[in-house]
Amino acid sequence: MRLVNYLNNGKPSLGAHVDGNIVDLTSVAASVDALLAMGPSGLAKAKEAAAKGGATTPFKGAKLLPPVLNPSKAIAVGLNYIDHAAESPYKDAPKYPVLFHRFPSSWVAHDEALIKPKVSDAFDYEAELAVIIGKAGRHISKDKALEHVVGYSLFNDGSIRDYQFKSHQWMIGKNFDKTASFGPELVTADELPAGAVGLHIQCRLNGKVEQDANTKDMIFDVATLVSTCSEIFELVPGDVIISGTPAGVGFARKPPLFMKEGDVVEVEVEKVGVLRNGIKNE
Repeated sequence: MRLVNYLNNGKPSLGAHVDGNIVDLTSVAASVDALLAMGPSGLAKAKEAAAKGGATTPFKGAKLLPPVLNPSKAIAVGLNYIDHAAESPYKDAPKYPVLFHRFPSSWVAHDEALIKPKVSDAFDYEAELAVIIGKAGRHISKDKALEHVVGYSLFNDGSIRDYQFKSHQWMIGKNFDKTASFGPELVTADELPAGAVGLHIQCRLNGKVEQDANTKDMIFDVATLVSTCSEIFELVPGDVIISGTPAGVGFARKPPLFMKEGDVVEVEVEKVGVLRNGIKNE
């Protein structure tokens, strides 16, 4: 099942993407967030309602919202592909996941403009797979971790590189308003290989492939990330783990390649979809 939050007659609504249309599921829940809070029964009701059909909106041209509107936590992962770690200033692959937080104010939806801050020209792209938690848990064992994952989406972890490296903490470079994107939909885990392993991941800037890798190349796989995060805090439905980017980011190039007004950036993961955003100046 492919779930979306979208504007229906100007109102945020829950839908399912079926055969090029969005089937209205507001009879089940008001949003993906509310649906996930219902647990397995909510997903079963949504699947049944989507199969029955009903009022629809064409997916193409619909005003989509992020697939989770108000996550309790959004945790991003740094240096999670060996080649990306090697091209970074840190060089060595981490022995423990590099975790940092990403605020909802820092991201936009599919087809919404990313905003290049006026204080920097070092606006970089990062194609990432987003992991959505559907079942609460603390101290989750690795062998049970995927039972807590309801599905996956796409994330562009847009980074303001000069600010990111001003300190040892990455928070400021990763949380400028509207510098990342999240979407377009939540693809339930049953539609993908276990742990979303073995999926082709790309970033394209103005149609040119800049990152090209496979999720099997993650240093810490999805199960490890879920288990590790749950050591720190309880994971709850709607939490997001942004799982890291492969090599090919702009700051590592000579000369550096950064996003500017008028550019179009696309993140694609096989079987998950394409997340597309234009770039505008602040």
